[in-house]
Amino acid sequence: MQENIQRYEDDEIDLRELWKTLMKRKMLIAVVTVFITAAAVGYVLLKTPMYQAKALLEIGNYKLSDSNSNSMAMLDNASQLTKRLNVLYIDMYEGVKGKDTEVTSIAAPKNQNNFIEIKTLSLSNTKAKEEIEKVLTYIQSEHQKILDDVKRRRELEIKNIEVKINDIKTKELALLNDNINLKKKDLKSSENELKDLSENLSKIKKTDTSFIALNLMQKRDLTRYISELESGIIDLQNQKNLLETTTINKLIEDKTLIASMLLPYNYKNTAIVGSIMTNDYPVKPKKKLIVAVAFVTGLLLSVFLAFFLEFVSGMKEEEA
Repeated sequence: MQENIQRYEDDEIDLRELWKTLMKRKMLIAVVTVFITAAAVGYVLLKTPMYQAKALLEIGNYKLSDSNSNSMAMLDNASQLTKRLNVLYIDMYEGVKGKDTEVTSIAAPKNQNNFIEIKTLSLSNTKAKEEIEKVLTYIQSEHQKILDDVKRRRELEIKNIEVKINDIKTKELALLNDNINLKKKDLKSSENELKDLSENLSKIKKTDTSFIALNLMQKRDLTRYISELESGIIDLQNQKNLLETTTINKLIEDKTLIASMLLPYNYKNTAIVGSIMTNDYPVKPKKKLIVAVAFVTGLLLSVFLAFFLEFVSGMKEEEA
C-alpha cells in the first residue's frame, strides 16, 4: 500500500513538472504553432484552386445481323480502351510543366466491360469539362470508324445479294428456259418420230421379221429417250421453280434483314451517361485539412521543442 502511494505521488510530481515546463515555454509553443499554422494558411491562399470534372462514358455498340438474336457487339473493350487512353492522355503528359488542365484518371468501374470513368482537373469547371469532351471526341472518332466500316460491309453484302438475284433472273433462269425449250422441241420431234415409226410398223408385212425386229428396237430406244427427255424437263422445271421461289425469296429475306440493320437505331457511338459532373468548390487544395494538419503538427513540434530546450537547460545546470 505504501509503495502504491509513493508511486502515485511520484507520478503527480512528474505531471506537475511537465505542466510547469509547458507553462514556462508557452510563448515558444504559441509562436511555433502560430507560425506553422500561418504558413499553411498562406500556402492555401496562394495555391491556385483546381476544379474537378468527371463523367461516366458508355462504350458504343451495334446490333448483330442475326435474325434469331438481339445481341449487340461492343465497339471496344473497357480494359483495353482505358489502357490506350491512359498512355495518350496521362503517361505522355507526365512531367510536362505549365499545364493548367490535366486528365487525372481514366478507369473502368469494377466488373463493368462497357463503361469507363474519366476525371480531370483544371483552373475552372469549364476547362475541366472541355478536357473530358476532348477525350470523348477522340473516342467517338475512333469508334465511328468502326461503325462506318460495319455499315460499308453490310451495304456491300446487300449489293452482292442484288447481284446474285439479278444473275439468277437474267442468266440462270434464262439458261434453264432455253434448256427446257430445247428439250421440249426435241421431245416433240421424238414423239413425231415415234408416231411415224409406229405407223410404219403397222404397214410392214409380217413375213419381213428381221426388218420388224430392227424397227421394234428403234422404237424401244426412242421410247426410252422420250422418257428421259420428259424426266429431264421435269428436273429443269423443278430447278426453275426452286430458283424462282425458295432461292430468290431467301436472298430477298437476307437482303431485307441486312437492310434493317442499316437503320440508325441499330448503331450507337460512345457517349456520356447523363452529363459531366462538376463541383461548385475546388477540390485542391483542401484548405481545412491542410490548416488542421499544420496546426496539429506545429503544436506537437513546439511541445517537443519545449521539452528538448528544458532538457538542455537542465543538463547545463547539472554541469555547473
